[in-house]
Amino acid sequence: MNPHELSLAQAALEIREGRLKSAELVRSCLDRIAAVDKDVQAWRCLDPEHAMRQAEELDSRRSRGQAVGRLHGIPVGIKDLFDTADYPTEYGSPIYAGHAPRRDAACVASLRAAGAVILGKTVTTEFAYFFPGKTRNPHDPKRTPGGSSSGSAAAVAAIMVPGAIGTQTNGSVIRPASYCGVVGFKPTHGLIPRTGAFLLSRTLDHVGTFARTIEDAALLAEIMAGHDEDDPDTRSVAIPPLAQTAAENPPLPPRFAFVKTPVWNQAEPTTHAAFAELVNALGDATGEVELPMIAREIVAMHQIVMDVEMARNLHREYEKARDKLSRQMRELLERGRKHLAFDYRRAVDMIEPINATVDAVFDEYDAILTPATTGEAPVGLDATGSPVFCTIWTYLGLPAVTLPLLTGPNGLPVGVQLVGRRGNDARLLRTARWLAATLSGKRPGTKSKSAKPKKGRTP
Repeated sequence: MNPHELSLAQAALEIREGRLKSAELVRSCLDRIAAVDKDVQAWRCLDPEHAMRQAEELDSRRSRGQAVGRLHGIPVGIKDLFDTADYPTEYGSPIYAGHAPRRDAACVASLRAAGAVILGKTVTTEFAYFFPGKTRNPHDPKRTPGGSSSGSAAAVAAIMVPGAIGTQTNGSVIRPASYCGVVGFKPTHGLIPRTGAFLLSRTLDHVGTFARTIEDAALLAEIMAGHDEDDPDTRSVAIPPLAQTAAENPPLPPRFAFVKTPVWNQAEPTTHAAFAELVNALGDATGEVELPMIAREIVAMHQIVMDVEMARNLHREYEKARDKLSRQMRELLERGRKHLAFDYRRAVDMIEPINATVDAVFDEYDAILTPATTGEAPVGLDATGSPVFCTIWTYLGLPAVTLPLLTGPNGLPVGVQLVGRRGNDARLLRTARWLAATLSGKRPGTKSKSAKPKKGRTP
């Protein structure tokens, strides 16, 4: 096995025990990038010499007996929405061409402190919205990788790097992870500080992780988690042991609430069939649950919050350089300026009462089971696919993880999304690992006849 093929945890163990040097791992990743990225185009900024210098310095520290962090010598990709002191940060926009921040974003600083090598900056859509970047889907270059964390998902899927980070304001972690066939984890809102990431929506922005295993995605999130005085949505609580818990077996077999959501009719028929097969395979471990009627308004309320808060946070860019913004971005910002204050306030104020209602699901079930996307990655590079199956959970700030458990009619990955109770990220990851292990070798397709799950309780 080549070093770049190791999982993040495997590579970290090899380095800790002296069987692998960081320089060897980073060189292997760079060679892989040189071989495949011309077709994928996952990287916005890559400096091989700088990456090798980081790795060699970390190897030198280890040889001198200095502390070895949990990510010592491990290369990580950083979405180009996070400030980095040693790479340009352009936020996917020509407005910020060549922009050089003075310091790292809080989560990047945490990764460095744990010994990570910042391999480079991955492609983001324009200001993490819908206008796509240059990245292609590693499974089919004619298809979108999803967005907005396009490069991070594609780089991990193409085995260029063992882990990467991104952001989600609607579906920007879960959707590209589903399309590219990797694990994507969006933690509870506020678990990971966003300080030093371009702020789009304080209410909706999350930091997330991409990896090829659940344990790796958990480890990256755990290292970045914590309170930050510059992010008022983070909390002064103990950091949950995400990686350790994710690797454990649950005390009892988990139960899953199969939730179609109000947007079920937007999923492709093959996705309907695949989930029917999946819930049938899980048997009594699942029950179908309907969300409360108010959930039908969530997509519209999420749109209002995103429109208004992005219009406020991108006010300067719109006023001074609107000619450098895409048509889609200008339309969003102009729409955000027109919403009534009453509608915006109601959309924000409804988050807590809806959460209280949805929370009742978790009294009976360990996780919600639902699609990550409508289906396979769409053909075409002028859009990034629909995020509609992510919108509800982003709006509510619930932790979510997508697993590459389904195969679409064209042989492409389709993600299964699990959603957990707020703050129960570790339990969600443990449940996700159980599901992946249980279905190992039993990957459902998307051509099955319909099967009906047992009805569960409506909250």
